[in-house]
Amino acid sequence: MELNLIHNKIHELRGLKVMLDFDLAELYCVETKQLNLSVKRNLKRFPHDFMFQLSVEEWDTLRLQFETSKRGGRRYLPYAFTEQGVAMLSGLLNSDIAIEMNIAIMRAFIALRQYVINPPTDRIVELKEDLKRLKDYIEEVFSDYNDINEDTRIQIELINQSLAELQVGKRSLNSQRPRIGFEKG
Repeated sequence: MELNLIHNKIHELRGLKVMLDFDLAELYCVETKQLNLSVKRNLKRFPHDFMFQLSVEEWDTLRLQFETSKRGGRRYLPYAFTEQGVAMLSGLLNSDIAIEMNIAIMRAFIALRQYVINPPTDRIVELKEDLKRLKDYIEEVFSDYNDINEDTRIQIELINQSLAELQVGKRSLNSQRPRIGFEKG
């Protein structure tokens, strides 16, 4: 089972990382009703720091994130299981799928905890270096572009100056040259 799929089913409620009963039931390939019945038969194994029922406000907030409607579906508020509660579930659900899923879920919780403890700083440093290289490259390209513009501007000024000199020289030539043709008398 891919860890990302499990990570997407881990939510933060009351400052705890939890999984909801219907997500666990889906992963364990059992009905939510079966999962909750097994839990209710063994309530001594699930103190409040292992499992709790969501409040109406918490469920409404989560439902907005899931984009689910109020029609159909659940009659009762879902239960949330902490990492310890999920570990305790492994003793109740004894199928091969449940055991494999439980191992994968425990690995997901561990990976999540490791991610929080040790954020991927190498990637951040790498991105900062890439950004600096890109910035330097852009500045170099624009400075070259500005140099070309400056050179072009100077050349245009020289061309305009030469044209102006030619026009002044042409006017002075026109006044000094004798006219060709018949003279009227």
